[in-house]
Amino acid sequence: MQVFALKGSFASLEPYLPLLFELGASGLEEKEGEVWAYFPTRRELPLPGRWLTLPDEDWLQKWREGLEPVVAGPFVILAPWHEWSGPEWKIVLEPGMAFGTGHHETTRMALEALAASELHGKKLLDVGTGSGILAIAAAMLGAQALGVDTDASVIPAARENARRNGVAPEFRVGSVEAAMPPYDLLVANLYAELHTELAASYARLLFPGGLALITGILAEKENLADAAMRATGFSPRLRRQEGEWVLLGYER
Repeated sequence: MQVFALKGSFASLEPYLPLLFELGASGLEEKEGEVWAYFPTRRELPLPGRWLTLPDEDWLQKWREGLEPVVAGPFVILAPWHEWSGPEWKIVLEPGMAFGTGHHETTRMALEALAASELHGKKLLDVGTGSGILAIAAAMLGAQALGVDTDASVIPAARENARRNGVAPEFRVGSVEAAMPPYDLLVANLYAELHTELAASYARLLFPGGLALITGILAEKENLADAAMRATGFSPRLRRQEGEWVLLGYER
């Protein structure tokens, strides 16, 4: 097994984690001071790191076995091999198919914020859908959901995840330009600088009075995203923080 080791943590390397999956990583593991990305073979990667060769052992299986179910509001996120007997709504995802398995603080906060919103019969846009987890949750809550992502390779995985969970949100390749406005609610788990760039588009995509839930924001960069949202006419309605990550909610 080949491992690409990067200095840092899941939190500090958050913007690069989706890229590692896109480049062929079959799993990620946080070690002391490093994040290990598991690959079947070595390849050229546009990231600073070092390659390690591990002994013949099923490291991917060990990583999979280490994943635990994650509860987020009324949902529990499970891998296909997990069993669950609680009352939560099950979202079953295949880890490694695309970024977004519910194990990160930002995904959990977004799921909880969606569950606290009135979504039945509403139109929702999920920007940067990844595994499709947020669009899937929104569809379970009764929304007409569309997920968009600039990475075409994640769309089949998102559709398969939706099928596995018995819902049918739509998925398209692209970003905000792939959406057909207006929407009642928008959710975007990206990063502060990208929210800053997209704030005006968020305003264009929402009905007056619509809600934008944005996360993937490090607390130290919260002011960047907040200033951009206010500058495009949004009014703050919600703030949540878990660890060093923040979710912000705005009304158009």
